[in-house]
Amino acid sequence: MENKKALQRRLIVANFLEFAVWGAYLTCMGGYLAKHGLAAHIGDFYSIQGVVSLFMPALMGIVADRWIPAEKLMGLCHALAGMFMVAAGWYGLQAGEAVAFGPLFTLYTLGVAFYMPTIALTNSVAFNGLVKGGLDTVKDFPPIRVFGTVGFIATMWAVDLLGFQTTPWQFVVSGGLGLILAAYSLSLPKCDIKKNAESTSMIEALGLKSFLLFKQKKMALFFIFSMLLGASLQVTNGYANPYLQSFGEIKEFAGTFGVDHANMLISISQICEALCILFIPYFLKKFGIKNVMLMAMFAWVLRFGLFGTGNPGTGVWMFVLSCIVYGFAFDFFNISGALYVDQETTPDMRSSAQGLFMMMTNGFGATIGTQVAKFIVNHYVYSGAEMTPMETWGNWRICWFIFAGYALAVAILFWIFFPKTPKENA
Repeated sequence: MENKKALQRRLIVANFLEFAVWGAYLTCMGGYLAKHGLAAHIGDFYSIQGVVSLFMPALMGIVADRWIPAEKLMGLCHALAGMFMVAAGWYGLQAGEAVAFGPLFTLYTLGVAFYMPTIALTNSVAFNGLVKGGLDTVKDFPPIRVFGTVGFIATMWAVDLLGFQTTPWQFVVSGGLGLILAAYSLSLPKCDIKKNAESTSMIEALGLKSFLLFKQKKMALFFIFSMLLGASLQVTNGYANPYLQSFGEIKEFAGTFGVDHANMLISISQICEALCILFIPYFLKKFGIKNVMLMAMFAWVLRFGLFGTGNPGTGVWMFVLSCIVYGFAFDFFNISGALYVDQETTPDMRSSAQGLFMMMTNGFGATIGTQVAKFIVNHYVYSGAEMTPMETWGNWRICWFIFAGYALAVAILFWIFFPKTPKENA
């Protein structure tokens, strides 16, 4: 039992650090960019995550299967990602107010390109360790994974309280934690290389075989709607922080908690995300997958709508409610969607189908959605036109209402066109 507990502790530390690396900058980077003349490029920084997610996790997965054990490759990727992130932060500190898009974006992109594959590699290492340790992955992995969310929240708060929300120190923190995890990865349970991996075709290794699922109408509809809803995933990560900080220009709201500690306010979203996982089994049993996914879609409508109607003063409760709703919006779609894929695909295609689900949501969907959001926000907020703080607020509200309208349209189309499962029809 002691060995099993020690294994669980090691995996908990790995998951904590894995997502602490991400939490250091993901929700506050937009605030830094907006404060340093790069507001028009916020969408580029957030969408590049989706671009690299289209191919880097799959490529690193092939390397882990065939040549380098997953725990060692995880450490190598974190070492490279950490160095590039520290370099991005160092460049930002040296450049000060003269920071340029090209160098910062290049270093950041390289960092993200090597970080994104580590999410899947961390899961692989954890599953491998649990199986070899005689533990149940279904029962024992969720309590380990929840510490990833705890790590994400911890660095959100740390960066906020240290005053790094609008400084390049957030990249240094992220990179530093990545380098620590790179070293720590060497102590994780050893993974085996698949000796027969060489016989696997490149199409199968990249999960491209799963595109055959588009021949089935219901699966084609599911993946299309996954992409459409995935467009919403990175919008608040990119723009919530600069939006909240913009209220500091309005005398009535200057100095309020939501302005000075935007990251801590936004962290309510991640706290609720962790808690909402507990409700999924009950809701799935009572309402069925289609209705649960519909709840997620309408939750996105509230997520954006409440951001548009709230303010950091008397309307701060709307921001808080928007963050609470996020837990349902994110978990009910992502986890229920993964369960739907698991139920509707055969064992020989299940893993690649899950990869396709992630590709459609976090790859194509998030990339396209962030670029469209960039166009909308740049048009209304960062157009370069002279605006009073109140006019800027009004234009921000237009953006949030556009996002809410989009989410509502997707929800209605999903309700009309997506078939219920046989159980839901009964």
